[in-house]
Amino acid sequence: MKLSKIALAKEAFKHKGFIAKIPVIVRMVKSVMSAGGYRPEYKNVVLPGLVLLYLVSPIDIIPDWLPGIGVLDDLALLAFAIPMLMKEAEKFVVWEAERKTDKTIDAEIVD
Repeated sequence: MKLSKIALAKEAFKHKGFIAKIPVIVRMVKSVMSAGGYRPEYKNVVLPGLVLLYLVSPIDIIPDWLPGIGVLDDLALLAFAIPMLMKEAEKFVVWEAERKTDKTIDAEIVD
């Protein structure tokens, strides 16, 4: 089965809760870019950004035209990047709630 990068992206969006987290991710990016905003673990934001750039670029480690294995590099990178971004989005939601209520919320993100 040969998957295009568009089909691969559609599969990634089926990740549990990913679509629901898109508005949170957008708010997080806006907050990161503003002065005094949220400061994430940069590896959890930068690496998924680099993966996105890799996926939309025409350059591939394993060419997509190879049947069966052509999308393995893309799948591996998505499997690596999406959980990192989701974890950071969850931390951002806690940070956002703390700022709105001015109370400390004791929470632990469990992998």
